Amino acid sequence: MTASSLDALLADLLDQERRLVFPSFDNDTAIDLGLAIVAEARRRGLAVTVDVTRVGQQIFHMALPGTSADNDQWVARKTAVVMRFGHSSYYMGRKAVQKGVPFHEAHLVDPLAYAAHGGCFPVTVAGTGLVGTVTVSGLPQEEDHALVVAVLERFLVDRFGG
Repeated sequence: MTASSLDALLADLLDQERRLVFPSFDNDTAIDLGLAIVAEARRRGLAVTVDVTRVGQQIFHMALPGTSADNDQWVARKTAVVMRFGHSSYYMGRKAVQKGVPFHEAHLVDPLAYAAHGGCFPVTVAGTGLVGTVTVSGLPQEEDHALVVAVLERFLVDRFGG
């Protein structure tokens, strides 16, 4: 990936975070979001684990056939990145690549506790800020991220009208 394409990707990732904001987010919304991702994953025949948290509580967690307990560990490590840094796990990983410093070294974090790999996206509420996460694990990182974003885009329109 060239420096200019990496810059463009990072700008796109930040734009996604700016656009994909909830007007409100309760437990029912978290469950419905998790179910929407599961439905899309099943439609595509994907083996993924889906997780949604709200204010530190795991509200939704489902592992589709073909996943393993390893995916649960990836979910936890990606979630730790988003909750600590407030950006998607994919953004944080690509930002480290841009800087040329391994993520764990740049932020002095334990690689067993933090994974800056795509698939975890911040759940942000307008006027409030970061309230949780939505995570997918099981695909290559850019595909995990893309699945979350695609469903979030549709979900926000369907649920809240935009």
